[in-house]
Amino acid sequence: MESESESGAAADTPPLETLSFHGDEEIIEVVELDPGPPDPADDLAQEMEDVDFEEEEEEEEGNDEGWVLEPQEGVVGSMEGPDDSEVTFALHTASVFCVSLDPKTNTLAVTGGEDDKAFVWRLSDGELLFECAGHKDSVTCAGFSHDSTLVATGDMSGLLKVWQVDTKEEVWSFEAGDLEWMEWHPRAPVLLAGTADGNTWMWKVPNGDCKTFQGPNCPATCGRVLPDGKRAVVGYEDGTIRIWDLKQGNPIHVLKGTEGHQGPLTCVATNQDGSLILTGSVDCQAKLVSATTGKVVGVFRPETVTSQPSLGEGEESESNSVESLGFCSVMPLAAVGYLDGTLAIYDLSTQTLRHQCQHQSGIVQLLWEAGTAVVYTCSLDGIVRLWDARTGRLLTDYRGHTAEILDFALSKDASLVVTTSGDHKAKVFCVQRPDR
Repeated sequence: MESESESGAAADTPPLETLSFHGDEEIIEVVELDPGPPDPADDLAQEMEDVDFEEEEEEEEGNDEGWVLEPQEGVVGSMEGPDDSEVTFALHTASVFCVSLDPKTNTLAVTGGEDDKAFVWRLSDGELLFECAGHKDSVTCAGFSHDSTLVATGDMSGLLKVWQVDTKEEVWSFEAGDLEWMEWHPRAPVLLAGTADGNTWMWKVPNGDCKTFQGPNCPATCGRVLPDGKRAVVGYEDGTIRIWDLKQGNPIHVLKGTEGHQGPLTCVATNQDGSLILTGSVDCQAKLVSATTGKVVGVFRPETVTSQPSLGEGEESESNSVESLGFCSVMPLAAVGYLDGTLAIYDLSTQTLRHQCQHQSGIVQLLWEAGTAVVYTCSLDGIVRLWDARTGRLLTDYRGHTAEILDFALSKDASLVVTTSGDHKAKVFCVQRPDR
């Protein structure tokens, strides 16, 4: 789980330096950072003490519109059937693209959708806390800061906004290029994003101090901050991978050519201690990379597509691609989800395929349950499935959506799964496992 790997890191994170701005214009000057010795672990919080947040208020808005406990009529879809969900959030009026849970309490969700809207709402009953207003394009990225005091939303046009959760007020906004991905730093009020011009941006919120990391002249399609908080791995449309030093602003390692991928990257993940990186691409390969050396130490490809011809430069597989991947936190296992519906479980110690679990439709995303060998998948058939990675056995599934699931999130204790879908709904499922 991301939250586990991030919180498990103990290393310090260097502060950002201030840049000059002129009104709403682009950044004029990037100030070189002090190359001095790294700060102690607590220095980052001291550097960020200008970000002053009030204590979270107990009272919340009483608007209970937008949530229902029964399936809604009038939703067009071919997946009608039982609804296993406990809560349905129904305020979106188009496909809901993204969801994130607040990491501190796991009681709030933020969702963003094709209706240009984002909402922060309560998981227990679906009550709306506030709308993140002002977007004019589909909201494709949303997430809470490490301490749950801030929530960020980003739309396809590159407009990013940050809101203070307790006051429900917007505290920062910025217009970057067309947005590809967005992620909070694991231990500081620092926001990172990748854009279609190849840049990776890093801001200190809310004062707006900024750094940019210039990649190749193509979209930065995916990215992840490593658990030490000092580095980030970014994948690009041209198949290259860069591991960036967030303090110095330079790439520590660049993987390209045969070391990189032969198509755009789609996803990237790190293991709990940040020593290994897993990258996925439309070339159907998942590459295991040492974060220390920048060398590829393993390449995984499902047996079902090994007979496909190799892709030429710039070509993409029409039938398959890696859509999601991740590391198990308790066993040397990695999971890779493919568009053709294959869930592959690989043994990292032997670099062999351990299990292959087939879905009837494409996998959209997978998540490992923290502290176990259980992997969750959501797919285009609108179903969430739980798999035992040790045996490859399907444990259970959860249904209720009438269209494809586009994103999902898992609570830290794995008691709740929150999904978003093309049926304009977000749903909360209570996970009940007899083997726990």
